[in-house]
Amino acid sequence: MAKKNQDKVTGEFLFGKKNYTIMIGGIIIILIGFILMAGGGSNDPNVFNEDIYNFRRIRLAPTIVLIGLAVEVYAIMANPKKKADK
Repeated sequence: MAKKNQDKVTGEFLFGKKNYTIMIGGIIIILIGFILMAGGGSNDPNVFNEDIYNFRRIRLAPTIVLIGLAVEVYAIMANPKKKADK
């Protein structure tokens, strides 16, 4: 008869405080990128608005979103410094 593995569930988080702080910063950067990407439409479907192809929406906003995603990857990979037990 096999023994059941009874692991104790601890109340530890997966990441440290440093990781979660960096993750929140990355999410804010991504949101800023999406806010910069918004807009540029036209209320009249027969009128074309050239603002949809400006620098902010085509180059700047996607770059900011990619930077935010890189910050998120860093936040996941960063090793929080744990204090040595005494």
